[in-house]
Amino acid sequence: MKIEAKNLNLWYGTFQALKEVNVVFQEKRITAIIGPSGCGKSTLLRVFNRMNDLIEGVRTSGEVFIGGVNIIDHAADLVSLRKQVGMVFQRPNPFPLSVYENIVFGQRIHGAMSKGALDEVVQQSLESVLLWDELKDRLNESAMGLSLEQKQRLCIARLIAVQPDIVLMDEPCSTLDPQATQRIEELMRELKKNYTIIIVTHNMQQAARVSDDAGFMLLGELVEFAKTEDVFTKPKDKRTEDYITGKYG
Repeated sequence: MKIEAKNLNLWYGTFQALKEVNVVFQEKRITAIIGPSGCGKSTLLRVFNRMNDLIEGVRTSGEVFIGGVNIIDHAADLVSLRKQVGMVFQRPNPFPLSVYENIVFGQRIHGAMSKGALDEVVQQSLESVLLWDELKDRLNESAMGLSLEQKQRLCIARLIAVQPDIVLMDEPCSTLDPQATQRIEELMRELKKNYTIIIVTHNMQQAARVSDDAGFMLLGELVEFAKTEDVFTKPKDKRTEDYITGKYG
């Protein structure tokens, strides 16, 4: 499912965080959003499941279409949207519940299911993030006792359990060591077979490794958006080139 933003602007009070963003994210691809701190990367990501709405004084203009529906419209169904568009945060945030209850949390909110059906969801979700073999005998243990990498995978499994179309990842590897980061990146490549993935990252090597498309943001503006290889090897905007070559950032 693709995402299209048209003339998207966002203000925090009087501060304009996004400026006339126009972009199309294609389905079943990994898109990396890069740029220096405070340039609007995470703000743009949070637009796609309306999480900015939770911040007082936020105002948005323009249009954002997901599956042909303008999600910026005040009449948009946010429960449906957030089921369709899931988010993985910088620090893993499992609930202080068992591994099993973390996975089925969304299912219990969205509707009643039999124990057998829930068991199946748990197994399929953990298998999809390559955790089933590690955790199948620990389903009743607290998720808080898992390693950082396992917690991040569990949070992804919790998203997948409610069958979203789009997965947003805000610096998902920033707290992980290099080995765990590599495994999460491998997981992203596997997940894109079924999901549209947008990742915000400060790590340009990571963006180059995992993404199909890349966008460079600066001061709230989407300066450049193209295939990752083109952004990194033949950027069209001098500001993109300066950032990638380390002249600022």
